[in-house]
Amino acid sequence: MTKILFLIHDLSVGGAEKVLVNLVNNMDCEKFDITVVTLFGGGVNEQFLKPHIRYRCIFKKVFSANSKIMKLFSPRLLHKLFIRDKYDIEIAYLEGPSARIISGCQDKNTKLISWIHVEQHTRSCAAASFRSYTEAKNCYEKFDNIVCVSKFVENDFKQIFPSLKKTEVLFNTNETAQICCLQKEEVDSGVFPQDEFKIIGVGKIVQKKGFDKLTRIHKRLIDEGYPVHSYVLGVGDARQKIEDFLIENNLKDSFTFLGYQTNPYKYVSRCDLFVCSSEAEGFSTAATEALIVGTPVVTTRVSGMEEMLGENNEYGIITDNNEQALYEGIKKMIDNPQLYEHYCRQAEIRGKIFSTENTVKAVENMLIETLNKGDIDETN
Repeated sequence: MTKILFLIHDLSVGGAEKVLVNLVNNMDCEKFDITVVTLFGGGVNEQFLKPHIRYRCIFKKVFSANSKIMKLFSPRLLHKLFIRDKYDIEIAYLEGPSARIISGCQDKNTKLISWIHVEQHTRSCAAASFRSYTEAKNCYEKFDNIVCVSKFVENDFKQIFPSLKKTEVLFNTNETAQICCLQKEEVDSGVFPQDEFKIIGVGKIVQKKGFDKLTRIHKRLIDEGYPVHSYVLGVGDARQKIEDFLIENNLKDSFTFLGYQTNPYKYVSRCDLFVCSSEAEGFSTAATEALIVGTPVVTTRVSGMEEMLGENNEYGIITDNNEQALYEGIKKMIDNPQLYEHYCRQAEIRGKIFSTENTVKAVENMLIETLNKGDIDETN
């Protein structure tokens, strides 16, 4: 049996954290002995790990200046301190600290894989958790394979580290069967009033998710007489600023925060439109889940959306990444019932592409190929 370690910062509410749980829960437990290690404990997604997945955290909770403190120690020392056992494959499932630690592995028989989830754009951003760009480059060069969640993320990563050639694209794993089951659960009466066009956004309420942009678009639609009601599923520090805007503009009755929900699918499936207003993404888990439950998607042009929705808007509407363009995309869906019905049908079709079976099998094949590559190379 192949022993695999996944290292990630934590298992909080983020998309990568949720996707990791989906992935390890569905991998073949007769072929893979899986351990998940987090730098920090207490994440809400820890509870969803299946019993056969080994789990431990290095620190019980996040402490201040942890990234700066870790940079005082070399990757080799951090690996020695944090990674106790020997594994056939060690995977850094997020950029930054996880990649830095895993790159410190000294066992030549252990294969190393780094997972890149987000577009980073600049050398300084990609090297933020390293001592320097040179250290980041040297660390990533130690990996046997680098997996990116979309072609956009891969191209972005290659522009920052042009010398790195060992990259490939694998889509995120979703619990499709579970999602389709959970979407049928009842929602409390009164959450969704009748005769309103229901718009929903999902994600951590932080600046880069653009929920302030969605709020201003909501105001424009209300001012123009559209019977819209917007919902946001998630928690985050930017909520208070958005709520202040809603109060100032008398919009509290038509804009609802649903908080964190263990079953977001029953809400997304009952809304008319899913909107991604983000400034940046990796490969949006929330947008993928919207397609799986058959809710049409309008999104800003961020990483992964062309692969998800098609280069020519075959399965949803991709707009330029600005407020006016996103407003026009949403308005187009509301104003054109035939177009809207078309994208409802297209969402159901596209959602089937991201099945659990397909995405997990692709990862398992990649792991086996990475493990066997060294043996093949040695015989040549």
